[in-house]
Amino acid sequence: VQLQASGGGFVQAGGSLKLSCAASARIFSNYAVGWFHQAPGKEREFVAVISGTGAGTYYLDSVKGRFTISRDNTKSIAYLQMNSLEPEDTAVYYCAASLSYLRTAQSSYPYWGQGTQVTVSS
Repeated sequence: VQLQASGGGFVQAGGSLKLSCAASARIFSNYAVGWFHQAPGKEREFVAVISGTGAGTYYLDSVKGRFTISRDNTKSIAYLQMNSLEPEDTAVYYCAASLSYLRTAQSSYPYWGQGTQVTVSS
């Protein structure tokens, strides 16, 4: 499985960005897709995950109500809509795929895309 993340950029606090994760997978719906971020000088951490069918989602507490994860299995793309962005959201964002259900641990994700930079100015 190959993943390609895109959609990052520079935005002012309170703004929005929508990240995309395009996958090359034989049966994309078999895979849960997770988003992770890594802020400067910090460990990479879980942000959100969506199940293969899209019926299940789970979020990091600090992004609940601001971020929405979704997917279009007909296009093999997953999305992360980020609203009300804060300077603390500045990080490199990665998408990853897993055959496991709604996991938050990075070790559960064998497939990773390259990161896309999100910068939020105050």
